[in-house]
Amino acid sequence: MANKITYTRPFLYNYQKKILNSEARFTVTEASTKVGKTASHIIWLFEQALSLKANQAVWWVAPVYAQAEIAFNRMRAQVNDRDFFKANETKLKLTLPGGSIIQFKSAEKPDNLYGDDVYAAVFDEFTRAREESWFALRSTLTSTQGKCKFIGNVKGKKNWGYRIAQRAKQNEPNFEHFKITAYDAAAEGLLPMEEIEQAKRDLPESVFRELYLAEPSEDGSNPFGISYIHQCTYPISSSPAVCYGVDLAKSSDYTAIIGLDKNGSVCHFERFQKDWRSTTQEILALPNAQIAIDSTGVGDPIAEDIARVRDVELFKFTSISKQQIMEGLALAIQQRKITFPEGMITSELEQFEFEYTRTGVRYSAPAGLHDDCVCALALAWHKFRTSAGMSGHYAII
Repeated sequence: MANKITYTRPFLYNYQKKILNSEARFTVTEASTKVGKTASHIIWLFEQALSLKANQAVWWVAPVYAQAEIAFNRMRAQVNDRDFFKANETKLKLTLPGGSIIQFKSAEKPDNLYGDDVYAAVFDEFTRAREESWFALRSTLTSTQGKCKFIGNVKGKKNWGYRIAQRAKQNEPNFEHFKITAYDAAAEGLLPMEEIEQAKRDLPESVFRELYLAEPSEDGSNPFGISYIHQCTYPISSSPAVCYGVDLAKSSDYTAIIGLDKNGSVCHFERFQKDWRSTTQEILALPNAQIAIDSTGVGDPIAEDIARVRDVELFKFTSISKQQIMEGLALAIQQRKITFPEGMITSELEQFEFEYTRTGVRYSAPAGLHDDCVCALALAWHKFRTSAGMSGHYAII
């Protein structure tokens, strides 16, 4: 007869419970240092292992061996019965009484992560590991459809960890995003406020914001400026729209519709994936106002169909025209002439990038992310700025 295991979940802070209890297959937690992310996820991984059969495995993956070893030792220490696990210290492997396995792995050599079937995983300090390690780990979760929880500090924006966090922020299917600051931990009584304020005095601002506020440092590639985006972030307006910008879906993208009121404030926002007929009906149902609609590539036929019914501006995105309206939007944001609500729009604005190429300046979202909201907002501002009678109205802040 199998041994009976009596388990009581250890105490967790409220923000830890939310992450551990998430139904999402992939949770991405960007966190301050010393807020209990490792301790809480050790609990979660242990619980996953408890539900498995003999020889079924869960993994803890860390950027280097030394970090994996720390988690291995902390896992052993969190169980009050020292003989509960059968431990292999050489392989950093713990075997539970029922035969399930918890293994602690280094991500230093991604090829070493291929092969096994893994039923659940924690990717610790994922922003400091190579993306190839995630590719390998993801393959091990395929046949089991296992869950993975990413935890770590933020580390700028030029890394795959930042991109996957942005995907989670954009509510991609199976993803959920969490952010824990040092002040969240202080509110729960985990960190003393005096320690946080001392760190703020001791550290450069960019370092403090990354390590304690979970805010990636500005890397100079954002055309709008993160601080300017924050200054223009206000609740959605309840006034009627005087113009709309529409960015049409292309393959896996979304259609985004954004309306601006007479002060240049976002008062209408939609983002969806629908067939062309339903998309056309959505656009034709918009109240009477000026519209600029993307007519690039696959969007051209639907835009022309709409133009036969309504007076709309068909806007073709080229490298030159996109640069022009993005620079117009950037100027509006930096001069605080436009406002928009926090959420999907601000998330896309923050991750939007520009780079200098041989043929000019290229504006786009990072690989794997979306820029439909940014394009719709730029089209809406373009229409607002160029429409007769609009040039004298600007956001009042």
